[in-house]
Amino acid sequence: MEGNLKNVLVLSFGFLLLFTAYGGLQSLQPVQRGGPGRGSAQHALRRHAAVLHVPAARPHREARLQVDPRARHVLLRGLLAGQLLRQLSSGVWGNLISSLVFGQMPTQGTIPEEQLQACGASDCLMATVSTNSTKRPSQDLIYTLLGIYTGCGFLAVLLMAVFLEPVRDAQPEGEGEKQAPPFWSTLLSTFKLLRDKRLRLLILLPMLSGFEQAFLSGDYTRSYTTCALGIQFVGYVMICFGAVDALCSVLFGRLARHTGRTVLFALGAVTQLACIIALLLWKPHPSQLPVFFVFPSLWGMADAVWQTQNNALFGVLFEKNKEAAFANYRLWEALGFVIAFGYSTFLCVSIKLYVLLGVLSAAMAAYGAVEYTESRKADGPLAAGRTKPAEEGATQTKL
Repeated sequence: MEGNLKNVLVLSFGFLLLFTAYGGLQSLQPVQRGGPGRGSAQHALRRHAAVLHVPAARPHREARLQVDPRARHVLLRGLLAGQLLRQLSSGVWGNLISSLVFGQMPTQGTIPEEQLQACGASDCLMATVSTNSTKRPSQDLIYTLLGIYTGCGFLAVLLMAVFLEPVRDAQPEGEGEKQAPPFWSTLLSTFKLLRDKRLRLLILLPMLSGFEQAFLSGDYTRSYTTCALGIQFVGYVMICFGAVDALCSVLFGRLARHTGRTVLFALGAVTQLACIIALLLWKPHPSQLPVFFVFPSLWGMADAVWQTQNNALFGVLFEKNKEAAFANYRLWEALGFVIAFGYSTFLCVSIKLYVLLGVLSAAMAAYGAVEYTESRKADGPLAAGRTKPAEEGATQTKL
């Protein structure tokens, strides 16, 4: 058991270092592009690969996590802590490094009002006005940042190579090793679950998660923060999002035991709706510095609702088909990313906000229909699962 716990800690800190680099680069990619929308296009390609990878990857990962049942509760707690550590590293440390490095850029003068008019919801990417989002840091600063991130990745590999211990086979003697199901079997089981009407309605929830995360990391950082303040503020803004998201994920997981999922879904929907409307009306200006951090904080709170409650909902509704259900969840979430980053290259920010508003409304209506249908069943899975902690669903999908 001590060896298993040690491995969890080593993996957790290894992922902290690795995602410090990955998270920082991911936040900067949409705002540093060689041409209009190039960074968003690269995000779309990466997420497209995730769409193809998701249906077959999860059962293989599950098969690799066969451990001694006596130590499994320790691993589950450790993995949840590791997941929180990864979220914090991706949302905080990597972005903090980028902001400190790019903060060495020469102080710019007053931004012309003509330039600010092209920021926010008015940004159409094709505008002829030169803005902060079209300016690149010096090559020296870029090489410095990449050097730091490369060092973090190297340390992550070194840490796991030196301290990670091999996992002993915990199966009883004489019991053959369980083979992972073939690729086509896993793929078919994923799509067969779409016969369930509830899943067809609920696919909008993970797609919403993909849409809203793509907007914040791609459009808000570029068209609001970078455009009006400069790239050196992107890291600080994303720190607010990552920290609030991670902390609220823990809070909402515990709160769901007492309030139920419906209240939290309503909280997430109202919070994100208010942000969308405000972003449509707001004209970003450097004199409103605190406002630039309010939006990602509220966005992180809403995203925490989707990340915890969507997982718990899928785990309860499809208890007998969790593998296929969570594969579908990640599949449709990745597809939401692909679509959002795909149209990011040619749509105005205002149009993207209206699209996000439509997806949010449709997703909440579909969720309400499923909730209403299940509530009419005397012993429906939702009713039976109301007392279960939300962390259970989150644990299933994160494993």
